[in-house]
Amino acid sequence: MMATIQYFWRHPLAEEVREEGREEGRLEALAETTINILRWRGIDVPDDVRARVQACTDLARLTTWSQRAVHAATAEDLFLAAD
Repeated sequence: MMATIQYFWRHPLAEEVREEGREEGRLEALAETTINILRWRGIDVPDDVRARVQACTDLARLTTWSQRAVHAATAEDLFLAAD
């Protein structure tokens, strides 16, 4: 029984599942950081902006939004430009 369990964790499918979990964690952390940057700067984050940021599954887009959060005048400024 133990060999089966150990084998599963070395299986490519198990690694794929772990990587998906890590990716989800990165997305969640970056979304939360983006929202926090705005809040730390004293910018109100409406529910619709929060929902859009938290629903994003594109790491590159979230990275862009987090960079924009540093200079944004409003939360909606995250979404300006070529999105």
